Amino acid sequence: MTTYGLLVFEDAEELDFVGPWEVFTASAMMREQKGGAEPDKAVLVAEQLEPVRCAKGLRVVPDHTLEDHPKLDVLLVPGGRGARETQPHNPSVTGWIAKTAEQADWVTSVCTGSILLHAAGPARGHRVATHWASEDALEARGDVTVVRDARYVVDGNLVTSQGVSAGIDMALWLIGRIHGRDHARAVRRYIQYEPAPPYLADEPAYPADEPA
Repeated sequence: MTTYGLLVFEDAEELDFVGPWEVFTASAMMREQKGGAEPDKAVLVAEQLEPVRCAKGLRVVPDHTLEDHPKLDVLLVPGGRGARETQPHNPSVTGWIAKTAEQADWVTSVCTGSILLHAAGPARGHRVATHWASEDALEARGDVTVVRDARYVVDGNLVTSQGVSAGIDMALWLIGRIHGRDHARAVRRYIQYEPAPPYLADEPAYPADEPA
């Protein structure tokens, strides 16, 4: 069984954790349907149990506090304004990240969650990815190598990803590493993750007779 712990806090970017959450929980559901395996689980962890208002206004209710969660095999830290501005100065959160990262099999981040991982310690001395608009700011913090041309970067047991949607790529890679590539491919198919952005795709998103 794998337990995924996704940290949430005020002004966390929604898709940074909801995208990986979908991957992790879809993976757990599909493994459970096959039978013969203890089910994986994903939990939201926050400083307190009160609802957390995220960057775009979505409110989520954490499952556990920093003190009462189960052992986490995977730690995920999302980005957002909170990850850049407030949480790096919150010793309760940074201390918890540092302690939890030492015990987890995998430490991951999405978007500017890498800034929070840097403040807490686990990203220092490593190669990391972050949102394109924060690459210079993260690099200026020192003791880190920012990789600017990869959707996600693996450095030991640290896996960091670029902005927002890149977290889904990272999560799919991770479940492939934990449960095998065939399983990850099945999950990708189940969630129908086949990126084809309208203004980059081969075919237009509108009918051929509709003006662009």
